[in-house]
Amino acid sequence: MVSVIVLILLCLCCLGLGWLGRWLYGKIKLTSVEQEAVRLSQEAVKEAEARKKEILLEGRDRLLKEQLQQEKEDRERRSELQRYERRLQQKEENLDKTREELDSVKALQLDKEEKLNGREKAVSQMEENWQKELERVASMSSGEAKNILLERMENEARRDGMALINKIEQETQAKADKVARDIVVSTIQRLATDVCSEITVSSVSLPSDEMKGRIIGREGRNIRALETLTGVDIIIDDTPEAVVISCFDPVRKEIARVALERLVQDGRIHPARIEEIVTKVTKEVNRIAAEEGEKVVFDLGFTNMSQETIRALGRLFYRTSYGQNVLNHSREVSVIAGMIAAEVGANVDIARRGGLLHDIGKGIASESEANHAELGAELARKLGEDPRVVNAIESHHGDVDPICVESIIVQIADAISAARPGARRETLDTYIKRLESLEEIAVSFEGVDKAFAVQAGRELRILVNAETVTDDKAREIAKGIASRIEAELRYPGRIKVTIIREMRAVEYAK
Repeated sequence: MVSVIVLILLCLCCLGLGWLGRWLYGKIKLTSVEQEAVRLSQEAVKEAEARKKEILLEGRDRLLKEQLQQEKEDRERRSELQRYERRLQQKEENLDKTREELDSVKALQLDKEEKLNGREKAVSQMEENWQKELERVASMSSGEAKNILLERMENEARRDGMALINKIEQETQAKADKVARDIVVSTIQRLATDVCSEITVSSVSLPSDEMKGRIIGREGRNIRALETLTGVDIIIDDTPEAVVISCFDPVRKEIARVALERLVQDGRIHPARIEEIVTKVTKEVNRIAAEEGEKVVFDLGFTNMSQETIRALGRLFYRTSYGQNVLNHSREVSVIAGMIAAEVGANVDIARRGGLLHDIGKGIASESEANHAELGAELARKLGEDPRVVNAIESHHGDVDPICVESIIVQIADAISAARPGARRETLDTYIKRLESLEEIAVSFEGVDKAFAVQAGRELRILVNAETVTDDKAREIAKGIASRIEAELRYPGRIKVTIIREMRAVEYAK
């Protein structure tokens, strides 16, 4: 027990001695750190004082330099101001001299003006005296002389202006004709179409005149049934072995023609058989029309054409105009319009589409009094065609003003297709009447001696009196005749008006 107590006491003594040693060591360490801190603090104060002195010295040097620079700039500014003052003084002196010179010039000008006024009065008086003397010598007043002079100048100016206008027109026409001729000729050379269609028949040949009675039937029931089912008029007259089919609708006329031919071949002609044949032929004709429309659309490369448009185009296959098949004509106009549009840089697709659809109104069955251009434009507008295509349709006969170059191209292509040789037939009476009308218009002008329509009416040659008609007057007559022809006549293509003025002197040696 005692040993335990002694051990405990020893442990406590050791702990006390350890703690005392640690405390003494910390005290000594703290004292050395405080001394080091005091030393560092003193050194820092010394360095700060030295830095302060350096900064003060630098600031004084900089301030001194700035003061010197400021003084230098002040001296330069004062010298510049002195130069400006000297310049201003010199300018003021110059201005004073200028004022003095201006005053002297004004005085001289006043003297000159007084002298000029006196001279003007003297000149005016002299002019009045000269004018009175001239009027007395010329036996006319100044107003009359002025009118004569103005009239002469006006005539000379009109003559010079007419000559200049004619020169400009000739140069422009020469260039325009060459470009247009190249475009049209290259277009026509690239085109190859049939001249006219085979479907121009409006009569049916019969094997014998006995067949006419069978077509009429008992009390006319057969012919009435055929006319009722087809909507045509069948004319049976004294024409041997033939009957004539009359109808404004070419599709109905074609249905009646084919049906009648089949009835004649079959020999069984009675109302029931007529109805059966007409029904079959109607389906075949409609199918052929649709196929022809689709064929044209496919050949031209149009892939977005509606079925209603194709059907209307197909109906044109059975329609003719002056012997020219309207569907072939529309196809030809589309091709020509596309070629011309490509040459002049217009929209080829719009021109070709407008050319194909320009006569589509002729294939629309309608009771309206509107013409085919209006009907076609209405259909195209309803089917959502481009406004330029619609305008090309309704303006191709000049009833509506064109809004784009493609519409004008369609008009040109339509005229080329209709007016080219062999495209259309013209009766002899109409042809002679047109030539006579051309010559009558020409001879109605004063100074015209004779007029001759040549080249099938495509040129009008006119002989004028050389004594009464001058060169300028001849040009005016040519323009007047051309304007009247355009206003009064309808003709394919264009007509060339040629004025011939010649002077002949004839003498005989005896």
